Amino acid sequence: MMARVAKRSVIKWATNRPGDASPFAMGLLLRRAHLRAAGELAAAVRPFGLELRHFAMLIVLADRGPTLQRDLVAATGFDKAAVGRAIDDLETAGLVTREGVEGDRRVWMVQITEDGLEVFEEVHCEAQSIADMLIAHLKPGEPEQLMRLLTRFTYPES
Repeated sequence: MMARVAKRSVIKWATNRPGDASPFAMGLLLRRAHLRAAGELAAAVRPFGLELRHFAMLIVLADRGPTLQRDLVAATGFDKAAVGRAIDDLETAGLVTREGVEGDRRVWMVQITEDGLEVFEEVHCEAQSIADMLIAHLKPGEPEQLMRLLTRFTYPES
């Protein structure tokens, strides 16, 4: 019992407050940053009848072009069922098309439509002021530094 109490006194406990030095601090900060950014950016897609999950699909499709639906799972980080529901919604809205792949009726190719590209561009315009607001309190050069660090953290093999 004594060794356990002594060990506790040297461990940095998670607090989820500014200055937290616990082993969980980075994860907790990244979660808070995500919630803040996602919450604000959801406002940019809402007027278009979209949610961030829908926009995640449009981002991949606008960037890559026609993409197998199953590849959207890894590309967006959503599970298979969530991707299927999002693509159903986008297809109903006329923002994407989905066609079977010859030779395998279980595989679907998804492509962004012209309307989808127009919405994609409009959402970007709406989101710029929100993105600017999110970083307005940072000092000159810090937004770029933050992006570099987050990119290196997220893609360590690059």
